Amino acid sequence: MISEPELVGGADFERSEVLTEAAPPGPSRARRPWLWALGGAVAASAVWGAGLYAYEREEPAGPDLQGYRQVDDLCEVARLDALADALGKRRDHGSSPVVDEPAISEVSCSVGFGPEDGGQSVDITYTLHKVVDPGPEFEARAQQFGILKKIDGIGEQAFFDDMEEQGGRLRVLDGPAEFQIDILSQDYTLNGETVSTGTSADLSGIDVPMIQDLLALMAALKK
Repeated sequence: MISEPELVGGADFERSEVLTEAAPPGPSRARRPWLWALGGAVAASAVWGAGLYAYEREEPAGPDLQGYRQVDDLCEVARLDALADALGKRRDHGSSPVVDEPAISEVSCSVGFGPEDGGQSVDITYTLHKVVDPGPEFEARAQQFGILKKIDGIGEQAFFDDMEEQGGRLRVLDGPAEFQIDILSQDYTLNGETVSTGTSADLSGIDVPMIQDLLALMAALKK
């Protein structure tokens, strides 16, 4: 049998039990608020990073080329029949180096008209914008060169710098395609007086054949 003193000796257990019951509850192990916030920020950063990676992998759509094609020799495509009627027979021509980049292509052509020992020279530039839409800045750039007369019936925007008998410059934008035709008198000014080379024609009204030939060139570049 267990004696009474042995029962008393068990008071240590009883005392421990009382202390356990009286002890306050331990702290909760719930996560601190800033840990939740940190976890949310990390998750959001991961989602944003994945979205940025996916975006960077997508290639920019760029403007609709509207059927315009790139060419290596603009002189072969530009017939310029109307200018030939106004200036004389078409003769020699030359091309500038071609710009061929993923974002833009550009080619130029210089064509002579009239007699072999003189005549007029017409310069044409064709720029195809393959990534950036040139529309918003086209008019501002045209005005920068002093092209003030707006022309209707050709392209989306068109401006002509009328120099009357000295020639003119025509700039046209049609979607992603930008064109410029220049024809200037070969006479020059010396000591305040105009010196004629004997090879210049009266270029008044030259904008009409320039517009006709550019319309034909725009159609040819879409074939």
